[in-house]
Amino acid sequence: MILIADSGATKTDWCYDTIGGAYMQVQTEGINPFHQSAEYIRHILEDQLVPRCTVPADTCTGIFFYGAGCLPSVSAPVNEALQDLFPKAHIEVETDLLGAARALCQHRPGIACILGTGSNSCLYDGERITQNISPLGYILGDEGSGAYLGKHFVADCLKSQLPLKLRDALLDTLRLDPQGIIERVYRHPQANRFLASLAPFIHAHKNDPEVHTFLLQHFGEFFRRNVLLYSRRLPVSFVGSIAWHFRAEIEEAAACCGLCTGTFLQNPIKKLVEYHSS
Repeated sequence: MILIADSGATKTDWCYDTIGGAYMQVQTEGINPFHQSAEYIRHILEDQLVPRCTVPADTCTGIFFYGAGCLPSVSAPVNEALQDLFPKAHIEVETDLLGAARALCQHRPGIACILGTGSNSCLYDGERITQNISPLGYILGDEGSGAYLGKHFVADCLKSQLPLKLRDALLDTLRLDPQGIIERVYRHPQANRFLASLAPFIHAHKNDPEVHTFLLQHFGEFFRRNVLLYSRRLPVSFVGSIAWHFRAEIEEAAACCGLCTGTFLQNPIKKLVEYHSS
């Protein structure tokens, strides 16, 4: 059995091959060693992954884990927990960005981008990442992400930069007043997930002229502050929920920046299976 994982801020998709050669897919909570303790990571694997796999753990020969926050300096808890639970497996823990690049570009050079709850991008040579502009997180960066769009959209609504009808509709949808939103952002954990949860509302109104302009502006910032800084001009491909649902606006913003877009994927897991099978 080979186990392949793609882990983001909110969920981890796992795909493994069975004895009969078919692939099975399960889902667990997101795993991020930058934000989670070793004990909590082990809890997710023991309680959510292992019971859902229909193949015994000791038959697993290889694990390729691609995850948000899985930099070499902090990824040891993920590697150690996986090694304990799958003792016969060769394990590789890599960043979700490398997973996105391999899923989107396979063995071809390109620029790979993640636009989901957070955002990231890289220049990829067909095997490894050769250049990466740091996304800096949703407070300092993460342009084009769900959290970034949500942050600026709610701020524009509350500062009367967008029509009053949008502000009222947003407050009604959230069942919060302005003070409630401020408290939710500043006094509750995981404000990035709350802000990203506004993306469906933005999508529902994306054809409003003001919202369309808003989206072009902020996707344009993603390109100007990230993609245009790379040393090569190559097709720009995307993975993630924001990229999938706002494809038309992203393509329009890319064209305004003189960029050519490539592949769009909502989820990279099947293409990662393809990469590791080739």
